[in-house]
Amino acid sequence: MNSRERLLRTINGEVTDRVPVTLFIQDHGHFIHQLHPGIDPLDYEQLTCRAIDYQRSLGCDVFARMIFDLYHPLGICLGGVDDGHETATWKVKTAVTEEGNNLVRSSVITTPDGELSQVFVRTALNKGTYVYCCTKKPIATEGELDIAMTYEPKMSAAYGDMVRGKIRRIKEYLGTDGILGTWVSGGPFNNASMIMDHTQLYMLFLTEPEFFAKLMQYTTERTLDYTRAFIEAGADVMLVGGNVPGGFLGARTYEQHILVHEKRYIDFIQAQGCPAIYHNCGEIMSLVGSYKKLGARVVEPFSPVPLGDADLEKAVAIVQGDYVMIGGVDQVNVLQKGTVEQVREATISTMKAGKRNGPFIIQSADFLEYNTPIENVEAFVATALAHASYP
Repeated sequence: MNSRERLLRTINGEVTDRVPVTLFIQDHGHFIHQLHPGIDPLDYEQLTCRAIDYQRSLGCDVFARMIFDLYHPLGICLGGVDDGHETATWKVKTAVTEEGNNLVRSSVITTPDGELSQVFVRTALNKGTYVYCCTKKPIATEGELDIAMTYEPKMSAAYGDMVRGKIRRIKEYLGTDGILGTWVSGGPFNNASMIMDHTQLYMLFLTEPEFFAKLMQYTTERTLDYTRAFIEAGADVMLVGGNVPGGFLGARTYEQHILVHEKRYIDFIQAQGCPAIYHNCGEIMSLVGSYKKLGARVVEPFSPVPLGDADLEKAVAIVQGDYVMIGGVDQVNVLQKGTVEQVREATISTMKAGKRNGPFIIQSADFLEYNTPIENVEAFVATALAHASYP
């Protein structure tokens, strides 16, 4: 059985010859820049190929995750509304300034019904590693939401052509050594957090439920064409961010106010024959049971304390095989900062807990950080492979 077959069959709920062993390596900055400091940090396609190469070299079941290479326009995927395109009814004026390590895009969008404004910042954490954030969100009132719903440009045919070309090239390079996942714009609640301040968003479903329902409609519908383009281009799985409506909200709040909107988007993805992987990298334990109602084929990454609150052994007992779990070893406190022996111990305990109820994938809990010792990564993979067989 090759790695592609092993991963796909596991994601579909089958027990295969062994647990797939993989790494989460971001296609920009962080660990991949540690391995290849000379590559242009914005050459995402080459960086994705190098991440594939590294996983191959260790004997992993390769899981390539395309993030930044498909994130255009930025307003759909990283924050804000689309300030990268204009139409007759969506006019954009953007000023770009540099403030220390920050590249700041300040945009005013003019429409027949009024203006939207936003500030989007790219920050250099270190040479080659950037993070992005919309620091002034464009939506605060229902009127501003109506403007965005009415006038924001739709996905262009050129974008679809670009996506098909990029995904085809990566899949050809990957071959049978693994699978390709593409990060979509998050579940509706995650997407809403990119255009509305969190302090307002976390209360809106209680204070203005009709406004909230309209917001969820918008943050779902604005992403569907982009998601469909990824699926039609041949991506194997859709990676859906679900960390913003995290476990700190509690199961009752999540199920009463948020689950129906997240499920509608998950159902859209899986109705097209593409598995959805729901990603909550923070507090998760109070929602482990709720995710059974969500319907996603896979949930990840069950980040252990202190990065998250996951107890993998307890989570597996709750899930009882109702969805496939991807669980991992703490990428900061163990893989980056721990000893080789600590890596081995954490890997064995994670593997033992994760595979108890059947289909399971083990990986680094989240993306590998810069300055992660190579010997720790090698110890994780070797130990996982040595303990990957099912009883």
